[in-house]
Amino acid sequence: MRKIFSLLVVLAAPAAFAAGGGEYIQEFTPDTTNKASLQRGARLFVNYCMSCHSAGYHRYSHLARDLHLSERQVQENLIFTTDEHGAPTKPGALMVVPMTDNYAKQAFGTVPPNLSLVSRARGASWLYSYLKGFYLDETREPIGVNNTVFPDVGMPHVLWELQGFQAPVYKTEMTEGGEIRKIERLEIAVPGEQSAEEFNGTVADLVNFLVYLGEPARLERQRLGIWVILFLLVFTIIAYFLKREYWKDVH
Repeated sequence: MRKIFSLLVVLAAPAAFAAGGGEYIQEFTPDTTNKASLQRGARLFVNYCMSCHSAGYHRYSHLARDLHLSERQVQENLIFTTDEHGAPTKPGALMVVPMTDNYAKQAFGTVPPNLSLVSRARGASWLYSYLKGFYLDETREPIGVNNTVFPDVGMPHVLWELQGFQAPVYKTEMTEGGEIRKIERLEIAVPGEQSAEEFNGTVADLVNFLVYLGEPARLERQRLGIWVILFLLVFTIIAYFLKREYWKDVH
């Protein structure tokens, strides 16, 4: 019952979660029909996100089915955890992390959220901007970074090896209360392994996967939708000629 209530709260309050950093949001349109992108996003998710965050409403076997992967491929490339007995996690298991809630609270002060529904709570554009919005901030010890979309976030910049580190360029604005400094843009201060264009693609893949996680049935609906439309077109043609045949003597 508590899980159901939590789910309803998350889905009912996207505006509350999206508050803050609105001027730094970049528009992003996800593409969950791109299987290659979803596969790359799944690899990024298990390598960079699942150290702390789970996707506990989803199973590896469903991932294999939806992303056109074999269970062997998932087992060898996407599962890096073991069960309580030390045996490798099976493909039919939920996508959870072995870290307990008690340990997470001791290490981070809070339990990292389940990311199964984060795309529905935040939105794809918010996630895209958030993952690109980390910048160096020496006042933010011990993680050393801040975020334009989520100020004072507790999460470190886990994609720093790929993007590098950004530094803020400030501008001064006049308000009724006086001058304020705002971030105008972010510039790469320490280069990463990827160019800006490559990193944009990496973030797009990861966000596409998170959008898929939030509503896996979307893929099935899209697949069936094509056949439904084709059926309706054929039925419309048949119905038109049937109508002409039925009414020809009347007219």
